[in-house]
Amino acid sequence: MSRTTLDTAALAHDLRLAVMRLSRRLRNQRVDTSVTLTHLAALSTLKRHGPMSPGELAGHERVQPPSMTRVVVALEGMGLVTRTPHPTDGRQVVIDLTPAAERLLSAEAQAREAWLSGRLQDLAPEERAVLRDAAVIMDKLAGG
Repeated sequence: MSRTTLDTAALAHDLRLAVMRLSRRLRNQRVDTSVTLTHLAALSTLKRHGPMSPGELAGHERVQPPSMTRVVVALEGMGLVTRTPHPTDGRQVVIDLTPAAERLLSAEAQAREAWLSGRLQDLAPEERAVLRDAAVIMDKLAGG
């Protein structure tokens, strides 16, 4: 195995662990713990992609439709989503965010960004510059 391959494998290992730890810390910066991370993921998908059927939402979240049905029922019970008849298929419904869900998602993002901003302030300006460049590269790695 070449030195470059070993260096790349070691970097992949270190980067994976660092991203996982940071992700875990960010997930812990919660505003409303009565809403599960699964619920937040579904709400975020609706915010990003717009209203959709429960089946489409299940596809985006890579879960089985019956599981997503349970999530949608819970979110509807919390007043975070609405169901309306599908415009072309009477057997379907369309799930959409309520204003309360929009406020919740905004508050969740603000809490995480406030925590991260505080942590970034503890770094030297040079370290923040490296992370600014790294954010672009990481987005590229993620395909974004």
